[in-house]
Amino acid sequence: MAALLFPTRTGTTMTALFGNLLAGAPPAALGARDGRLSPCPASPNCVSSQAADADHRIAPIAYTGDAAGALAKLAGVIAAQGGATIVAQHDGYLYATFQTPLMGFVDDVEFVVDPARHVIHVRSASRLGHRDFGVNRKRIETLRAVFG
Repeated sequence: MAALLFPTRTGTTMTALFGNLLAGAPPAALGARDGRLSPCPASPNCVSSQAADADHRIAPIAYTGDAAGALAKLAGVIAAQGGATIVAQHDGYLYATFQTPLMGFVDDVEFVVDPARHVIHVRSASRLGHRDFGVNRKRIETLRAVFG
């Protein structure tokens, strides 16, 4: 039955069939204010290195060297990831989106450098839905591993 509703062809995705219906809109509260990223919502589809609760908490990304070099290196790591788009990068802040290839869901991922602690704080959140089945946490751990 699904094959009749959604015929599949090589290279066909739900995004190709339905556009960006599942992309959602960017949240209004993006950006860093005084070195702080927006808190995660109550839903389990967000992780942040600045979260107080264990369900949303993830470690920041440690770096050596200078802050600008670390952010530039991180931008290179992100740019090499499939579905990633760097939207903004300035003054120790980086904002990227990640879009899933099949369905076109978009996650907003933000980074802010804390040069005093030599870490890059992170927030990764799904635009739509309630659960993300660990996708945001896995993404940050992958970026951390590649960043090395």
